[in-house]
Amino acid sequence: MADTSIEWTDATWNPVAGCSVMSAGCTNCYAMRMAARLEAMGLEKYRGLTRKTGGRAKWTGQIYLDEASLNVPETWSKPRNVFVNSMSDLFHPNVPGSFVEKVWASMARTPRHTFQILTKRPDRMVDILNGNLPVLPNVWLGTSVEDDRVLGRLDDLRNVRAAVRFVSFEPLIGSVTRGNLKNIHWAIVGGESGPNARPLNSHWVDEIFGMCEDAGAAFFFKQWGGKNKKAAGRIYRERTWDEMPALSM
Repeated sequence: MADTSIEWTDATWNPVAGCSVMSAGCTNCYAMRMAARLEAMGLEKYRGLTRKTGGRAKWTGQIYLDEASLNVPETWSKPRNVFVNSMSDLFHPNVPGSFVEKVWASMARTPRHTFQILTKRPDRMVDILNGNLPVLPNVWLGTSVEDDRVLGRLDDLRNVRAAVRFVSFEPLIGSVTRGNLKNIHWAIVGGESGPNARPLNSHWVDEIFGMCEDAGAAFFFKQWGGKNKKAAGRIYRERTWDEMPALSM
């Protein structure tokens, strides 16, 4: 577990490490860069998860299942929001369903924490979870959507049984005006950050704000992003937006 500066959560927990490039939102993935740095520091968990191509780190598709970390949430006495697998995707095809079950069991044993799971593979999330694992009230399930080419992920998300469903529009690199947030409880919006960040158009944010109003979903604006995300800030419509689903439902 690690405390984190991610605005919408308190800590990260990574029982899985490693991933694969899935769509355009993955191009400048911070986790790829971080995994390469951690491997260079000698952390065995991240060995072989990335390779250098064009001078940049890229996922190899190799996955590390960290059995030793499964009981870590039980050691945290203070309740917290926990982003699960910030360095991977729990529903990557190379993560066995049996390991997902172990992660589920760990979260079930620690109802004092709220676990937030994001995937770019909500279709596999539906296949594994529906009918096989219980709906846990302390587990929120979400998908990432970067532009209108992957709006189908929203439909897959609506099909998963969950106490809370959410979507992360980050990095938002295009319009999603053809989407809707029906039966989705929370939307996180953020621009890409880092040296190769693609620009965020304010009209795309307006579209999602309107979608949240129409669906009654909570709206969380994370950042404008850019090369200097701190300088760009996170003010939208003259205020910060830190709505959470528990407060809006």
